Amino acid sequence: MLIVDAQVHIWASHTPARPWPADGFGRVHCAEPLTADALIGRMDEAGLDRAIIVPPSWEGERNDLALDAARRYPDRFAVMGRLDHSNPANAARLADWKQQPGMLGIRVTFTGERFQKGLAEGVFDWFWPAAEKAGISLMISASDVLPVIAGIAERHPGLRIVIDHLAIKTTARDAEAFAALDRLYPLAKYPNVAAKASALPSFSTEPYPYPAMHPHIRRVVDTFGPARVFWGTDLTRLQCSYRQAVTLFTEELGLSESDKELIMGKGICDWLGWRV
Repeated sequence: MLIVDAQVHIWASHTPARPWPADGFGRVHCAEPLTADALIGRMDEAGLDRAIIVPPSWEGERNDLALDAARRYPDRFAVMGRLDHSNPANAARLADWKQQPGMLGIRVTFTGERFQKGLAEGVFDWFWPAAEKAGISLMISASDVLPVIAGIAERHPGLRIVIDHLAIKTTARDAEAFAALDRLYPLAKYPNVAAKASALPSFSTEPYPYPAMHPHIRRVVDTFGPARVFWGTDLTRLQCSYRQAVTLFTEELGLSESDKELIMGKGICDWLGWRV
């Protein structure tokens, strides 16, 4: 079975030669950066074949480390890059976006007042049709604006959208976290919307294997179908081992072998066009 992590961050330290933006410091997951080479070692230990690198927001709109990792390990890494989607001048970059070796699409973040205000004011309205026209898939972090995302999916049926972390807020835990899934389920009616089942151990205060979480994950799979649910970890946020994050889905949930094959890797590769 192909095992593909649908979201991992790698990054470098803040230095004068490679500075982070001023608002990045409060968002970093941990003090020690995770490098591509270290990630390969951890993937090998946990039994992973591939990972999709999502450049982290605390480094700004940079894709250099992720693209370098995909260049050096083309069979192990691909990238969902970052782009300033508030600037319409970037529309010119979209036609050639996926010609960058290893680049599969764009990761969009709508957490925080500035981005939510921009959505309400139409700042990003240029981006959705431009991405749809260019055939660029999106991963979207948007826990508070799902009705807006639903409208985008309906107006742009050719635009493939993955909702990150099942749209659970970073600070939510246990019942509060999984009650929020009621806002996600209506988006399953759009065939161009998928759900990334990532970072889930971070939303529980139970020990592994998080039994209270199981019925919620199974309902997500039942609602979206296994071809539109993608396993991932957001590794540097994990509250368990990398291997346990795998076995939560492969051993603990009671999923069928065919469902696991899709959820654990084949589905995300098919969705994003990452050839196996």
